[in-house]
This record gives sequence, structure tokens and C-alpha cells, in this order.
Amino acid sequence: MKFAKKSNVKSGIPTASMPDIVFMLLIFFMVSTVFKESSGLPLILPDARKIEKLPGKRNVAVIWADRSGNVSIDDRLVEVTNIRHIIYPKVADPLQPLKLVSLKIDQQVEMERVTAIQEELRSVGGAALNVNYSTRTAAD
Repeated sequence: MKFAKKSNVKSGIPTASMPDIVFMLLIFFMVSTVFKESSGLPLILPDARKIEKLPGKRNVAVIWADRSGNVSIDDRLVEVTNIRHIIYPKVADPLQPLKLVSLKIDQQVEMERVTAIQEELRSVGGAALNVNYSTRTAAD
């Protein structure tokens, strides 16, 4: 009895589970990716005995002010007189209105500079605009 030899044998990589593997990799990278938070300016925050943590960072603008007179919003150096022009569009945004402005001010900043920033925020208006002063916990 003669057996027929199969000469057309194809060997390949099975690709049936390829979409599953790609989907798992996509989910892994989406979950493990960390977006850069604003770095701001190098500061030494003042101490406080009692502090409260912000409930979230959504709809919060952070204004950084260091001892050399630099003011930063959204990782850009700005003049104090331009704060109202940057904050007002955020407050007036109908989809995600700004609810809180967090001031991170170095402990060596002169009060005159802090007052100028406060006046600029006051000129923006808006009854829902709250101001928060960031501090660090005092070591007793």
C-alpha cells in the first residue's frame, strides 16, 4: 500500500488571539500612564497647624509666586496684571467653570505682591470663585 505524501504543509503563527493581546496592552498603558502635573516654581510654603486637603484637582487653577517676584499659571510665567485675562476665560467656561483658585506662595514673598494677586482675582468677579492658600503641615 502506498501512502500519499503531503507536500503542502503550511506552518504559521496563529493570529486569532491577536486582538485580545492588543486590547490588553492598550488597557495596560492607559492605566499605567501618569500625566505630568504642573511643576510650578520652586517654593517653600508657609507652615500651618490645621490644614484641609482639596477634594480634587478638577476645575482648580494654581497660581505660583516665588520670592524673586515670578508668578506662574499653567506652567507659564505671567505678569501680575495679566492674571485677570488668564483666569476670566476659565471662570466663564460654560462646560467646566473654574471653582477654585489655589495660591501657592513662597513664605518670603512680600505682602504687597500677594495683595496685588488678590486684587487681580477680585477684578475677575464671579460669586463662585473661591481662593485657597496652600501651606505645609507645621511640625510641632
